[in-house]
Amino acid sequence: MPVALLTLTALGVGAWGVGGYGPAGLRLAVGALLALAAGLACATVLLTHCVRRFGGITGDVLGAMVETATTAALVVWVLFAAS
Repeated sequence: MPVALLTLTALGVGAWGVGGYGPAGLRLAVGALLALAAGLACATVLLTHCVRRFGGITGDVLGAMVETATTAALVVWVLFAAS
């Protein structure tokens, strides 16, 4: 758990620093944190579905989780970075 909090803090502070210390930086920091949350949520939903459907997971499921989480995070990040 401490590693997750450290990662969240570093992501938020890094995104805020990149965007500057004004409203743009805050928007990018919130976007980065929401992108992380969206990626984790999509991966969790896929994992839950596959465990219920297949009774477990395989390497293909893990690969699909990586691709799903990455896509969701990038879509959310682009929506915040473009505005």
